[in-house]
Amino acid sequence: SPWKIGRHVSSQGGIENTIVNAARVRANAFALFVKSQRKWSSPPLTNEGIASFKARMNEFGYDPKHVLPHGSYLINLGNPDEQKREKAYECFLDDLKRCEQLGLMLYNFHPGSTVGKATKEESIALIAACINKAHKETSSIVIVIENMAGAGNIIGAQFSDLRDIIERVDDKSRVGVCLDTCEPLLVARQVPTQCNFHLGPVATFDEQVGLSYLRGMHLNDSKTPLGSRKDRHENIGLGTLTLSTFSTLLTDPRIQNMPLILETPTFEAEEVWEVEIGMLNRLAEAETVRERAVRLTTR
Repeated sequence: SPWKIGRHVSSQGGIENTIVNAARVRANAFALFVKSQRKWSSPPLTNEGIASFKARMNEFGYDPKHVLPHGSYLINLGNPDEQKREKAYECFLDDLKRCEQLGLMLYNFHPGSTVGKATKEESIALIAACINKAHKETSSIVIVIENMAGAGNIIGAQFSDLRDIIERVDDKSRVGVCLDTCEPLLVARQVPTQCNFHLGPVATFDEQVGLSYLRGMHLNDSKTPLGSRKDRHENIGLGTLTLSTFSTLLTDPRIQNMPLILETPTFEAEEVWEVEIGMLNRLAEAETVRERAVRLTTR
């Protein structure tokens, strides 16, 4: 299928286990942490673990371009405090190097915050400078910036924030964006009465940033209403976006062949993941069949 839908999966017991965990829920894409997301440093990857990860990628048929590692939650490259920003950068760089060791192509992270001690423009410049520096210290990894819900001093709540970071990046072939379906709806800057993600935020993203930079998406429904600015994920079809939003989204060929990652509640039951992935795949297939029928009847 051209639709690469998966989950953020656990690496407990070894990073190579992420692949088995993804396959278990019938995902053809997945996300993972390449080290503990809540610690500044972690033991290095072992040669055995790296080799096992690559072998299982081949065994289970996963393509590195459909894997979207997620960065540490501790990283804030927009912090104006030089010492704290450097600590965050070292954690960031370590993540990137681990991805390259594993043969992965993408790395998704939260851009950061002004922490109330810098202007947005100053923090955006710091983030871009860190990306430029990281590009020089790595060889191929594409750094993927995630949009945010917009609480407090967070960078990335507006598509223009993402555009302004990208404009300052020297090697634009190695920078991209991950869109979270929950967050553009919550920021609600596009069409306040329109909850259709495909026709509202996606069109605005294309206009302000450019769909050529879209490298992945997080597929989440929302517990909270339009404009709340709260990032509260809900299971697909049970929140304020409704199934029709995802059905419409999964007709757009421009988001085929990129990782579409669920971050919805699991209730500690893997079956929830498998059901959601299966449902989204069926929505995509149904829309494809419907489009073919329309073409046949309009000839």
